[in-house]
Amino acid sequence: MTSSTVKRSAFATYLNTGTTQSPTWSLLGDGITAASIAYNPQTLEETYIHQDSGTTEVESYRPNLPIEASCKNGDAVFEFVDAIRKARGVLTAARSQIVNVWLYETPAGGLYPCEKQDVSIQIDSFGGDGGATTKINYTINFVGDPIVDGTFNPATSTWAAHA
Repeated sequence: MTSSTVKRSAFATYLNTGTTQSPTWSLLGDGITAASIAYNPQTLEETYIHQDSGTTEVESYRPNLPIEASCKNGDAVFEFVDAIRKARGVLTAARSQIVNVWLYETPAGGLYPCEKQDVSIQIDSFGGDGGATTKINYTINFVGDPIVDGTFNPATSTWAAHA
């Protein structure tokens, strides 16, 4: 069996720039040169009284996706995040959903496996150096467990739960 390298472009994240009732899935990409999910494991570390070496257990995760993006007028993701920035949105005003699509896996009928996740968008900074493109830095914080695994059609930007 041969292995192949998975390029970053084979892992796509779509942000719901619409509403929960009427989602519009917009690709994170334009103006973004790097994005990695930080899983932020929460661990319990203990050394029992009868042992000399400790034990570390993973108890949970607090994933997030830090983003630095060049501001691109007309890009649905930038405009959605910028609206949260302008309103200084908190709690439900900073909420949305993402779909992480595993494009490196084999599709079935054009549908790729994915996970849908509630998120809270945290604005970190906005601006930049003189003469340079304005940057917006924000963090997509995952809220709770993934809603459900499903499939995503990149051609139509549609998500569906597994039946």
